[in-house]
Amino acid sequence: MKLPGSARAVVIGGGVAGCSVAYHLARLGWSEVILVERHELTEGTTWHSAGFVGQLRSTVTQTKMIMYSAGLYPELAELTGLDPGWHGVGGLRLATTPERVEESLRLAGAGETYGLGLEMISGAEAKEMLPLLRADDVRAALWLPGDGWLDPALLARALAAGARKLGVRIYTGTRVTGIDVKNGTVAGVRLASGAEGSGDAEEWSVQAETVVVAAGAASGRVGRMAGVDIPVVPIKHQYVVTEPFGVPSSMPTVRDPDNIVYFREENAGILVGGYIRNPEIWDTAAPLEEPRALFPPDMPKFQESWESAVRRVPDLANAEITKVVHGPEAFTPDGEFLLGETPVRGLWAAAGFCVHGLAAAGGVGKVMAEWIVDGSPEYDMFGMDLRRFGSHARSASWTRAKALDSYSKYYDIVYPGEERTAARPLRRSPAWVRHVELGAAFGEKSGWERVNWYEPGGRPAGASETPPVDAPVTRDPEPGVREVFPDVREAHEVAPAGHGVSPDVRDVPPDGRSPRPHGWAGRIWSPAVREECLATRDAAGLFDQTSFSKLEVSGPGALEGLQRACAGQIDRPLGSIVYTQLLNGRGGIEADLTVTRLADDRFRLVTGTAFGVHDAAWLRGRGLDVRDVTSAHACYCLWGPRALDILGSVSGDDLTFGYMKAREISVGNVPVLAQRVTFVGEFGWELYCPSEYGLTLWDTLMEAGAPYGMRPAGYRAIDSMRLEKGYRVWGMDITPETTPYEAGLGFAAARDKDFVGRAALESARRPAGDRSAGARPVRRLFCLVLDDPRQVCLGGEPVRVGGLPASRVTSGGYGHRVDRSIAYAYLPEGTAPGDRVEVGVTGTWVGAAVTAEPLYDPSSERVRRLPFSEFR
Repeated sequence: MKLPGSARAVVIGGGVAGCSVAYHLARLGWSEVILVERHELTEGTTWHSAGFVGQLRSTVTQTKMIMYSAGLYPELAELTGLDPGWHGVGGLRLATTPERVEESLRLAGAGETYGLGLEMISGAEAKEMLPLLRADDVRAALWLPGDGWLDPALLARALAAGARKLGVRIYTGTRVTGIDVKNGTVAGVRLASGAEGSGDAEEWSVQAETVVVAAGAASGRVGRMAGVDIPVVPIKHQYVVTEPFGVPSSMPTVRDPDNIVYFREENAGILVGGYIRNPEIWDTAAPLEEPRALFPPDMPKFQESWESAVRRVPDLANAEITKVVHGPEAFTPDGEFLLGETPVRGLWAAAGFCVHGLAAAGGVGKVMAEWIVDGSPEYDMFGMDLRRFGSHARSASWTRAKALDSYSKYYDIVYPGEERTAARPLRRSPAWVRHVELGAAFGEKSGWERVNWYEPGGRPAGASETPPVDAPVTRDPEPGVREVFPDVREAHEVAPAGHGVSPDVRDVPPDGRSPRPHGWAGRIWSPAVREECLATRDAAGLFDQTSFSKLEVSGPGALEGLQRACAGQIDRPLGSIVYTQLLNGRGGIEADLTVTRLADDRFRLVTGTAFGVHDAAWLRGRGLDVRDVTSAHACYCLWGPRALDILGSVSGDDLTFGYMKAREISVGNVPVLAQRVTFVGEFGWELYCPSEYGLTLWDTLMEAGAPYGMRPAGYRAIDSMRLEKGYRVWGMDITPETTPYEAGLGFAAARDKDFVGRAALESARRPAGDRSAGARPVRRLFCLVLDDPRQVCLGGEPVRVGGLPASRVTSGGYGHRVDRSIAYAYLPEGTAPGDRVEVGVTGTWVGAAVTAEPLYDPSSERVRRLPFSEFR
């Protein structure tokens, strides 16, 4: 066997992911692409996949990827002449509890926004489709006619054949012995044939500036050859296949998540799989070293899944199990894929497919090829981007604990705002001990413990009069089910009990407390959030935002590089703060941050808690020298009309400097960088100090604020107040798929300089054929106010205009200062304040008005004007 001495790209791994990446690279015109596989194609993780293709997922991007895959797989037969093993039989997703019905209604609404054909049906209708089912306890089902299943080996071979047809060279029986890295950039791979340690093995070196690790459960081991951590955890997963007993090949796939089981037809029998609550890691230093690795059957562990399947399909009780497949699946800490470039430039990962990778394999190849060739993929990939994790993902114990938790709850309902406890606490602010003393209800993001709210009176979290966060919604389930069913086709028009518009809840109660929202928004809720918002409006709130990601860019080329990277004008006087975006080549928003000029050649960038690794990598990719200084600085935000009084009582410095300015001051005995900026729409500052002063600064501010009615507050209050001000959140309201003009952020893009994405941005704001100076984007982000204040959006809800699907909610919540239920959505050009739309909130269509923004303090006087103070 003769391998070339160089290649444009080397793909490591001959499963569906590797074959798809190679195929799509070649499809985009790359020649000299080679793929290497230690065994034969598919013999690592792919071959034992159950093959389910379910298009409807909890995120937009994953759904788009699987929809693309479902469209690609039938085409492969025509492209290659090979059958990819596609069975387009449709899929049923059953709901047997009121909570699962609610989830199904939300999923159905999301499906509408994706343009995904689906239907909500009753249990009786599901049984008509599949007479084998026992459906007397099925309250509803989602029917997805575009779903189906694949033969994994046939799919991989079809993708490989397509890749070969486009010039990709594939070498099996070829193992990777090393990855060469020079100056932080991949330089090539070292390969060998034959068994490890055998005397007749041949060895080669292939130079390549692009290497893709798609080695399934072995991806972590391969990544370590380059000094890179790819947090993949091999977890044992089991399914069984029965003897044939006349099951028709047209049987749809079935998921029964309430009973953690799934099944489909195979060879006139049934394949049954499930997710156990006590999963086991494959603890080996060399995963997939042998081909077609399987573990001995463990039927006691599979008993719950099998019994669930027998209850659902009674005929299984008399069917003999003829095959048990107990193999490794590559899981990740959060159950999402690991895609994108690693810290080694040119070394990419396509791994961690968490059981459902076969469904998305076509989409994985598409986005990876676009990312590698064009610099950015079509879809917003942050939720799957390898860079979403911080350095703590290097810890094997952290990664394992998170991955086991993710697997064990794979079929659980994921409520927005729900907090999981695995591997916590990890990263803590210097003031964390004070938050505990004050009865903080904590959330977690990127490993950071962050305050969601403080229980009234400093009571420990969970001791308030409200139910704990994991308590079910209090409601008589039967009346709700009766109203929606048995005619489930009308589920979008008829509300479950407790979800309808009631005149008596339109106003805030006389005691000033906000009513608990209906449905999911009311599950994880506290009256403390309203109290914190109103305290910030009337006096002041103190927020711990130490988890902000803080990046410093310095050196002789810092200004020039940031001018090119940022859409905003960065060349401003020392002490200036600039709100800006980083754009991709299509004008989409890759990051949303502030830049503070600390010196002629030194700048501090502040971005979201989870985005620091991503944003730093993006900037480094444009030649900038970036240091992550997040852990070096605590950050507390003091906002509200009494903020000047409070800070003035403990600082002798001039605090009257202007909005979007920064100054070095002293607060008590603590050196502080005060930045006059806000994310809640109230006067105040972000106060940064070295971490060793963090606890002292918190105590100083708490003592100073007490006489003025200041209250410590959490992230739920921030989110409520930022909605009222129309402040955007990256990853929700703005993404790499949206431009600043569409998002209403055109003001932040400079007109007097060039920057990455400017040409695309200018083109995108003009409709085709329109070259007028004032041309607007064809869609725009609008503020919606829902008619019923107790119907609160959480993101992803469908929006209809004139009764027709038009958009989806990007983010939503309740604004306590304006007492309105608020949502944001992109709507067609021509939409204007006063227009009416409908929003689908868990199956209920709620009227909403398009409203001018911001709803709170439209002139922003509270932000920009200095409040009266005895210290002025």
